[in-house]
Amino acid sequence: MLDLNLIRKNSKFVHDALLKKGWDVDFSELLANDERRRELLTNVEANKAEQNRLSASIPQVKKAGGDITLIFARVKELKALNASGEEEIAELEKKMQKFLEVLPNLPDPDLVDGGKENNVVLQVYNEKPTFDFVPKDHVELCESLGLIDYKRSAKISGSGTWIYKNLGAQLEWALLNYFIDEHLADGYEMILPPHLLNYESGYTAGQFPKFEEDVFWLEGMEPRRFMLPTAETALVNLHRNEILSEDELPKRYFGVTPCYRSEAGSYRTEERGMIRGYQFNKVEMFQYATLEGSDAAFEELVGKAVSLVNKLGLHFRLSKLAAGDCSHSMARTYDVEVWIPSMGIYKEVSSASNARDYQARRGMIRYREKESGKVQYLHTLNASGLATSRLIPAIVEQNQQGDGSVIVPEVLRKYLHGLEVIKPL
Repeated sequence: MLDLNLIRKNSKFVHDALLKKGWDVDFSELLANDERRRELLTNVEANKAEQNRLSASIPQVKKAGGDITLIFARVKELKALNASGEEEIAELEKKMQKFLEVLPNLPDPDLVDGGKENNVVLQVYNEKPTFDFVPKDHVELCESLGLIDYKRSAKISGSGTWIYKNLGAQLEWALLNYFIDEHLADGYEMILPPHLLNYESGYTAGQFPKFEEDVFWLEGMEPRRFMLPTAETALVNLHRNEILSEDELPKRYFGVTPCYRSEAGSYRTEERGMIRGYQFNKVEMFQYATLEGSDAAFEELVGKAVSLVNKLGLHFRLSKLAAGDCSHSMARTYDVEVWIPSMGIYKEVSSASNARDYQARRGMIRYREKESGKVQYLHTLNASGLATSRLIPAIVEQNQQGDGSVIVPEVLRKYLHGLEVIKPL
């Protein structure tokens, strides 16, 4: 949620910032409603003050033998005026809330405008693999190695899904355990959140009401529940409606969950196999930070995501997203993108993002400053650490050998009983 005070004081700045995300917003009606609301609030408070003064004067007027009929009439009139004013205030606040809650976050000032065509590659890591044989794509490799069963998954679930089996299931589990060990070593607290979330969770994350159709809703449940699209949606709500102390910050968490995405059915033809699906596993890092600690927290999350992929020995790059390519709730995002040889492109395996105070305002997530005692909104940050469904395609394609085998990344071998090479069946 954007800060109404900022819009009130500098609507042009907010307009120009949102324009970088492709939103051309007219604030005139919002500001008119805000001005009317504040006028009504002033009137209501003045009426209440007069009402209290008149009520307090009744005993004295009675004692003096005066007529209190006019006083009662005026108090009744004031009550009616206040009831009407408060009703109009509630209606104006409803309109203003509806307007504000769909607006995206402001991009950080240093972000360029436009979409992904204006993203900037910050760094490229490790050599791009080359082959002296005709390389296979990950679908063919995973099937020949007995790692994935696409046909049976389609039979029992439908398209956009897959079954990990045998060493494929073990490789998936090895990746998850590798990530978990790394995060625990860095002092992050492990969370296994529920997979069914309430509407308030999606609202705080900034996904609702704008993107309600991008999640799986469960039929017949009251109140409504949806399946989490990412652990971030749960983790950002851990401290909803709470006031933390500054001494507790930063808070560092990571969640391990499947992710359920209803929009996966719109994928392009080349995004077959495990590149895009309705369900995939992901480890998600999350931080709650102060305003002063926000940028350092972001750099830490980016560094951790980069380190995880680097230790796998994969060729990848780090990109800074343009304003229009940042997601709705985020002020800043860096993508870690791994090379998929068969597609000839890089695919995102981690997005490290800073929401600043956007999500905290929606969820009333605050902290009390140690010295001043002032209550401030927290900053919330997240980064995939990591998603597995694109890592396995990258691992098998980048590490494939001429005989159809695949070399296991060294950091994963201890989770696979020392296995160094996965051989064709």
